[in-house]
Amino acid sequence: MNFDLDDDERALQQGIRELCRGRVTSERIRNAADTGGVDRGLFRELGEAGVFALTIPDEDGGLGLGATHAVVVFEELGRALVSGPIVATHLAATLGVEGAADGTTVVTSAQHDSPTGVAHLDGCDRLVLVGGEHLQRVDADLVGEAAVPVNRPLDPLTPLHRVSALPDGDILGDADSVAEWRRRGQLLTSALLLGNALGSLELATLYAKQREQFGRPIGSFQAVKHVLADALTRAEVARAAVYAAACHLDDPDLGDVDAALAGAALLAADAAIKNGKTSIQVHGGMGFTWEVDAHLYLKRAMVLAAAIGGVAANEERMAETL
Repeated sequence: MNFDLDDDERALQQGIRELCRGRVTSERIRNAADTGGVDRGLFRELGEAGVFALTIPDEDGGLGLGATHAVVVFEELGRALVSGPIVATHLAATLGVEGAADGTTVVTSAQHDSPTGVAHLDGCDRLVLVGGEHLQRVDADLVGEAAVPVNRPLDPLTPLHRVSALPDGDILGDADSVAEWRRRGQLLTSALLLGNALGSLELATLYAKQREQFGRPIGSFQAVKHVLADALTRAEVARAAVYAAACHLDDPDLGDVDAALAGAALLAADAAIKNGKTSIQVHGGMGFTWEVDAHLYLKRAMVLAAAIGGVAANEERMAETL
């Protein structure tokens, strides 16, 4: 299977990359910690760029693209460390949640059948409850009073609230919609993890070229070359798996969709976490400081990996398919 991007996909990738380079600065990312991990101005800019309307059919006002285009976009968002419930808002837009497509309504999600935590509750307008036989829409205000904030979340840009019970809401979809939400959510989160792995690698590589020891850039030392080469290999293997899963989702006749999604989640999560650790190692003592973004990539990778089951759970899922 050929995973090379065509001209349209390259143009889409470049457009989102340029948007992120111009809009998503380290300062802007960090400032979102004060607004529930959500930069509403950036959400509107992403909406204007069509990020949330990518897979909405043309006749419904969207771009009419498939999962293969969506993963290219979300890979770039993960690379830029864009925070907030971008996956949930994108999926909610496909279900017709008002304002989600243009980024003026921010949507997060929670498991309705076993609620434990809700991310970005203070920064969102709506929740989509996933579980049982339905997808349901609930106003965030109806949940906030019963939610208890987690004082020190792992990722400061992914604030959490503990919720013991969630109210019923308006029905958005049936059991098939629940399954589709979970599949597409897993794929797009895997794409974010892929981009995260690449972002960590780029950060480490840039530092290795600039930092000097003994009169030479540390990137010229064999030990540093090897760990960066390993990081690149992990990211490229994960890219193949994520792109393959997107192809399977667009065309289920290619093979076992759930196996492809599990493989993508496993390899992308593993690459992002390990590359985050590698980046901190390459940065040395600087890597452990708040000012360097390396820790933000690693923390985000751990949170996203947990959201799709974690490495170990996806290893078990893959083993069951063999």
